[in-house]
Amino acid sequence: MWNILGEGPLTNGIPHPVPAPRVELAFPVDGYVDDDGALSWQERALCAQTDPEAFFPEKGGSTREAKRVCVSCEVRVECLEYALEHDERFGIWGGLSERERRKLKRRAI
Repeated sequence: MWNILGEGPLTNGIPHPVPAPRVELAFPVDGYVDDDGALSWQERALCAQTDPEAFFPEKGGSTREAKRVCVSCEVRVECLEYALEHDERFGIWGGLSERERRKLKRRAI
């Protein structure tokens, strides 16, 4: 389990949201479906309702728009955990860029 929320604001000044309650998985599958058969966290993600290009900017491009969406997303924690567990190397996941996720992983080791 990753300690992804830590304490205090993010380095870019965006405060951490209150973490969502943990949902135990009935079985491990991509897309994480909870044991009540509810929609997967990916279907509830705000990024699924916005322009996907904002979450995969060109090298050196702005991540501000994507991070702004992530701040108010109810599945931000699940998204970041997924990215860390699956070693996602591109895009904004859970409000963090690839560089920020690598830094988080190094601190966890």
